[in-house]
Amino acid sequence: MSPAPRVRAARREDLPRVAALAAEHAAYEKAPPPAPDLAERLGALLFDTPEPRLACLVAESAGGEVVGYATCSPEFSTWAGREYLSMDCLFLRDGTRGQGLGARLVDAVVAEARRRGLDEVQWQTPVWNTDAARFYDRLGARAKEKLRYSLPTT
Repeated sequence: MSPAPRVRAARREDLPRVAALAAEHAAYEKAPPPAPDLAERLGALLFDTPEPRLACLVAESAGGEVVGYATCSPEFSTWAGREYLSMDCLFLRDGTRGQGLGARLVDAVVAEARRRGLDEVQWQTPVWNTDAARFYDRLGARAKEKLRYSLPTT
C-alpha cells in the first residue's frame, strides 16, 4: 500500500527537485527561468544559516515523488505596522492539481506563519491565472489589486 500524499518541510536532498519545479513554475507563468544554481542558493538560505528567514515546503504524491512546493518568508507592512508571511511561490505539477495538495501546502504555510507569531499570509498570482484565483477564493482568501514592479539594481 502506498503512503498517502503529504506536505512536509523540504530537506536538502529535495532541492534539485524543487529547483526543477521552480523552472516548470517559471515556464508556466511565462517568466525567465530561475538561476542555474538555484538548488545551491536555496540550500544556503534554508540550511546554512542559524535562523533562516526562508521556509520551503514540499508536496509529495502517494508514491513519494515531490510534485509541488511552496516558499515563504516574513515581510513588513508599514501601514499595518507589523510583519506578515509572504508566500512567494506555490506550485503543483500539472496532473497533480485537484487532489488536495494545494490546500495542504497553503495550510502548511499558514502553520509556518503561526509558528513565527504572524497573523497574516499574503501572496500574488498573475491576473490571467483564473484557476489559481478560483482556488484561492475557495480557501477564503481575498484579492487586492496592485501592480507589481521590479527594478534591477545593477
